[in-house]
Amino acid sequence: MSAKITTQFGEAVPPAPRHSVTVHMGSGWDTVEKYGADSASVVPHFKNAYPRMKPHRDIAHLAEAVLERVRIADAGCFLFSSLQSAKECVEYSTSNRRDNGADKRPVSPEQIAIRAFFAKDLFYAVIFPLNQRSVVAGFWSTPGAGVSSRFAEANLGRLHQLKEVPVTEEVASRPSFDGSFHRVLRERIVSYLQRAPLDPLQQPRPSVEDVYFYPTGMASIYKPHTYMLKCYPGTSVLFGMAFMNTVTAFEEFGPGYKFFGLGSEEDLNDLEAFLQEERNQGRKVQAIWAEFPANPLLVTPNITKLRELADKHDVVLGIDDTIGSWANIDITAMADILVTSMTKSFNGYADVIAGSAILNPASPKYRELKTLFDRYYVPELYIDDAEAIERNSRDYLSRTAKLNTNASTLVQYLRSCAEDPESAVHSVHYPSVNPSGIYYKRFMRPATAEFTSGYGCLFSVELDDMAATQAFYDNLNVHKGVHLGAPFTLAFAYTMCTYKKRLSWAAKYGLRPTQIRIAAGLEDTETLLEDFKIAVEAANKCKRAE
Repeated sequence: MSAKITTQFGEAVPPAPRHSVTVHMGSGWDTVEKYGADSASVVPHFKNAYPRMKPHRDIAHLAEAVLERVRIADAGCFLFSSLQSAKECVEYSTSNRRDNGADKRPVSPEQIAIRAFFAKDLFYAVIFPLNQRSVVAGFWSTPGAGVSSRFAEANLGRLHQLKEVPVTEEVASRPSFDGSFHRVLRERIVSYLQRAPLDPLQQPRPSVEDVYFYPTGMASIYKPHTYMLKCYPGTSVLFGMAFMNTVTAFEEFGPGYKFFGLGSEEDLNDLEAFLQEERNQGRKVQAIWAEFPANPLLVTPNITKLRELADKHDVVLGIDDTIGSWANIDITAMADILVTSMTKSFNGYADVIAGSAILNPASPKYRELKTLFDRYYVPELYIDDAEAIERNSRDYLSRTAKLNTNASTLVQYLRSCAEDPESAVHSVHYPSVNPSGIYYKRFMRPATAEFTSGYGCLFSVELDDMAATQAFYDNLNVHKGVHLGAPFTLAFAYTMCTYKKRLSWAAKYGLRPTQIRIAAGLEDTETLLEDFKIAVEAANKCKRAE
């Protein structure tokens, strides 16, 4: 058994560097209940948090310095490194779509403004009435296009130089966002895309010119989505369940989206019928998006069929491979756009937030998309973040191998429990055991001397009932929080925290409150296994007591 978790509620998970992107949500189920019922009442008590959940303390301090300089009473502000993102924030905040008919209304255009500042770098502040913060905060949390904590740290170091400057259009050169570390990162990513390919003869393959960086993983979805909206503002399709903010992004940006949340064969048939109907009505479908595999139940879509449908109906296919990860799977040829949260296993140390979008030059959509990206893309990944990712990603393969091993070992144990009728473990969800895993296995990279592909670090375990779920969660001696691909194992009550107010909706897509999402870390495998055995036994005792 590992040492008892002593991290306090709301603190960063150890080793807790200055730029940690994790938070320990507490060891007890009571926090899960509170968070699910009203996350806004819990998040303010976090001393550290995922940066899109609430601004990092360095970002908050830089924002405070800006507000002190402008001297506007009862004002709030969010900071952006590009004028493009600042303008999008204003457009979002003033849209009539912000009117929820209850406690939120759009910000009046005359009450929100963009002002530019310079300390070490140029940045933009969107300033608004403080009582409208909850409205504007939606743009901070979903698209993830704000400044990073390292950007804020660097500019706080030059706070004595802070001055307001005229708001001018973007300049072509942005050396703080496109330098030598960015070039090294692009070369490294391309090398991983080319490593152990399924088809060695496949050409052409992505080059460094096809790799675009973003300040967050969500921005790597949101920004390409906005580029395409400028060209053809059609419906977006989300195939299969996806990370909660991805769902929100398609709900809030664009003319509409169609959701096929199970990602099943039946959904494929329904998708095909939908695409045909849209074509018959003369309507353009903008894109099909899918995770490979999907969060949190690890259902893997049949991307061969999705590729066929995208080609047949002239639709862009965007695939998020964050969970599968470049080391394990080779799906570049299937995607028109391949998006990845580099925050997760590629960076691996839970101390940087970033994303990438990669264009496939073999795609029939390549020229069209390349033109769009090169016209609208504004580099926003800060140089200090790029340097940190470059350093952290040097051991990407060895870390991924350990993450794969730990997750696989835990899944095998939990599956054996599920096969025992006396156990409180109902089932486990992971590509190696899911029926849809056949689609994952088709795209696993061949084994090499340096690395053998696996199924990733993420899985979900499902208990028999709520009492057993609570007992398992309370007795599982790992940190509790939202992240994956880190050195430490994290447990997250995904459905309860995310969809407690929409449980009937979530249930339609297989999401149940008795499921706990696990992101395996790099701990000693046997020690980690012992921790899970203790949690399972606590759940079993609860079941026997009924």
